[in-house]
Amino acid sequence: MLPLHLIDAFTPAPFAGNPAGVCLLEGPQPDDWLQAVAREMNQAETAFLQRRDDGFGLRWFTPAAEVDLCGHATLASAHFLWEEGHLAREEAARFHTRSGLLTATRAAEWISLDFPATPPGPCTPPPRLLEALGGLGPETPVLRSRFDYFVVLEEPAALLALRPDVRLLREVETRGVIVTTPSDRPAADFLSRFFAPGILVEEDPVTGSAHCALAPYWTARLGRNPLIGYQASARGGTVRVELAGDRVLLGGQAVTTLKGFLAQRD
Repeated sequence: MLPLHLIDAFTPAPFAGNPAGVCLLEGPQPDDWLQAVAREMNQAETAFLQRRDDGFGLRWFTPAAEVDLCGHATLASAHFLWEEGHLAREEAARFHTRSGLLTATRAAEWISLDFPATPPGPCTPPPRLLEALGGLGPETPVLRSRFDYFVVLEEPAALLALRPDVRLLREVETRGVIVTTPSDRPAADFLSRFFAPGILVEEDPVTGSAHCALAPYWTARLGRNPLIGYQASARGGTVRVELAGDRVLLGGQAVTTLKGFLAQRD
């Protein structure tokens, strides 16, 4: 039987942050099997680990598709490896992924991920994007990062009030949509939410990879580095970000909420 854990990422407490499935494989498995397990877990992401001589192979699957980069399931994977004794606490985690080599280190209860920066740049908003976000006006700034559209609002209340039309948003060709505002919380520098109905994630609770775009944007706008982001979903979660050249250091905490085994493997 294969270990299959549920780990809440970007939170110090259970039942908050973003839950991810983490499965440690004994060897290669067909893609359709990995996708079936992710669909069965029905989390925003399920991470699959496979040991290598120089680290671990890591792949991420939503219930609908494999993705190129995921922060919270990487954080959960590193937490799993340390908590289950697959790595010594002082040892860095090395992950070989579709986005290259990613590393994670641990300091007390905080985990730091070294990820590629994906700064957003100008773009022409695609048809129906602003309409899908509740009829935002054409003056609303819309940018584009490597993976996602990036929408900037100025009022935190407007961010919290967003109720996207999921059907319309699914028609927008993109992995997801980041919406962000300045923060009205003393413990955070900026706020965000993330929507990705095209990959069957209507709203992701806390999106590490989105902060690879949020970090360069807010560092430039606020003129400060490092920063703290709060993703204002129903579950909520805190992400520390530090821009380091073309990389972003993402900091967060994690807690295991469920430990089990995958009994059916065929």
